[in-house]
Amino acid sequence: MSDEFVTKSAVSISEMARAVGLSRARFYQLIRRGTFPPPDKEPVTGRPCYFEEGQRRCLEVRRRNCGIDGRPILFYSRRRDFGTKKAKPPKPRLEAAKGDVKTLLDGLNALGLTTATAAQVEEVTKQLFPNGRDGIDQGEVLKAVFLEVRRRNSSDSGSGK
Repeated sequence: MSDEFVTKSAVSISEMARAVGLSRARFYQLIRRGTFPPPDKEPVTGRPCYFEEGQRRCLEVRRRNCGIDGRPILFYSRRRDFGTKKAKPPKPRLEAAKGDVKTLLDGLNALGLTTATAAQVEEVTKQLFPNGRDGIDQGEVLKAVFLEVRRRNSSDSGSGK
């Protein structure tokens, strides 16, 4: 809910829903239930909107937790209202790493690099991406690992490709 919401001459249903801290779908449910007032209609287009009086009534419903029908309504607090976001649980790194190495190894095999080993892929990946691969496209990771493993394997064999 926005404490600093300033009424405008008219707002859309979506904007009014955001102002009271609800999704548009939930806001519509509560309109049908009689908790919030129904929207006005823009005279020229017939588009549903809230003029200033309707905006004030919606904000008052949210502030007082009491619908226009006189029934109390409890709203869930949004996470941002608490000031901090809940931290995501850490990823199981060992299992994820094994799955990632297998996926990369399968990709390398599909590209014709059949001499790569899981240990080699794991080592190369750690060297190329010491801070992890979050946010990096999987195709770019595969390309970088492919080029490095191929370079290492060709220099090991002495062919100098």
